[in-house]
Amino acid sequence: MSFDIHIIGGGLAGSEAAWQLAEAGLRVRLSEMRGGGDTTPAHETDRLAEMVCSNSFRSDDAEHNAVGLLHQEMRALGSLIMRTADAHRVPAGSALAVDREAFAADVTRAIEAHPNITVVRERVDALPDHPTIIATGPLTGSGLASAIAAKTGEGALAFFDAIAPIIHRDSIDMDVAWMAARWDKGGKDYINCPLDKSQYEDFVAALVAGEKMPFHDWEKDTPYFEGCMPIEVMAERGAETLRHGPMKPVGLDNPRTGRWPYAVVQLRQDNALGTLWNMVGFQTKLKHGEQVRIFRNIPGLENAEFARLGGIHRNSFINSPRLLDRELRLKSKPNIRFAGQITGCEGYVESAAVGILAARFAAAELRAERFPAPPPETALGALLGHITGGADAETFQPMNVNFGLMPPVEGRWKRTDRKKAYTDRARAALAEWLTQLKVSEPA
Repeated sequence: MSFDIHIIGGGLAGSEAAWQLAEAGLRVRLSEMRGGGDTTPAHETDRLAEMVCSNSFRSDDAEHNAVGLLHQEMRALGSLIMRTADAHRVPAGSALAVDREAFAADVTRAIEAHPNITVVRERVDALPDHPTIIATGPLTGSGLASAIAAKTGEGALAFFDAIAPIIHRDSIDMDVAWMAARWDKGGKDYINCPLDKSQYEDFVAALVAGEKMPFHDWEKDTPYFEGCMPIEVMAERGAETLRHGPMKPVGLDNPRTGRWPYAVVQLRQDNALGTLWNMVGFQTKLKHGEQVRIFRNIPGLENAEFARLGGIHRNSFINSPRLLDRELRLKSKPNIRFAGQITGCEGYVESAAVGILAARFAAAELRAERFPAPPPETALGALLGHITGGADAETFQPMNVNFGLMPPVEGRWKRTDRKKAYTDRARAALAEWLTQLKVSEPA
């Protein structure tokens, strides 16, 4: 065998795991089916770490936000994904958003250039008998999914994930729209399209009535993940739902009126050139023609040209609390570890973070060493705990990292002070843990 460990899947988790293992001096075979004659319903290229749903890693605020804290912890562990995201960030207020094409190209170059990594464009349909990390994500091929199900005796759980449209910047009418971030926090990084009450009501009615993509029989009972709910499904929940969700106008002063609009559609920069903009929160299963018709009724988007329309695909994940041990090994076949969204974590950052942990556990095992699990007070430890036993196996669903996964802080706190208490405690726990690993936090 010309490698020490095999990684199946070249998404964010698989790429991060490969990097961590290679940097530890281990030889890695990274199998990715895209580029080898296969693809998925969501991907457009064969690049490693291609982002398909959004270009955002969400908040980069490590003081008051759990995902921002996770960013910081991953940087401390030498994350390739975070390093590359920082290098290709685009304006997005206090969020970390990236030029997705440049990001994926850079990750691909780094992985392919590493002397300890061999990238093989191939589809793997069976569970290997050698040390392996499966990081095939929510779009795992049917052959491998069947092999996992056969070995575990568990049917794969599943949920729908939807993709938001992307619009050419020069087709947006800036005589109607304006640049701002909510409460002017982080700079004027979003394009805002205002709607008055009648425009909003007409828009909601059009979403509800719009023609949607039909479901296959095997998809009809599959639930949506709440963090990626299609815009029209939210609209069906009530006339005011969108005004309290992705179309919330609070904190956005329209410079032409000096007031908040009744509702607003925000667009976030999607590439470094600023030529492509993503409709924030507008993932959809509307048919393509309906998307064009309905979204062009939004003020400022009457002549919108779409670089990509929204779509929907089924995502699969395993029942990790039941199937995996505390080091992400498959209990019924412990040479196999899982990482990324297939474990039931949700989000790009969370996927890459679990890739780090799976790689660190695997590297220690191959060297007959011990890698201590991150403390539960940290974002990494909270995420690991959720997917390996903290969640109820009977009701397990995908989850983003959040403070609710951490042990509660004692005492009575104001909301912002409580968040700061969580992050202060997490930083202290991380620092102590890193001394055990003999890793220094970056300045």
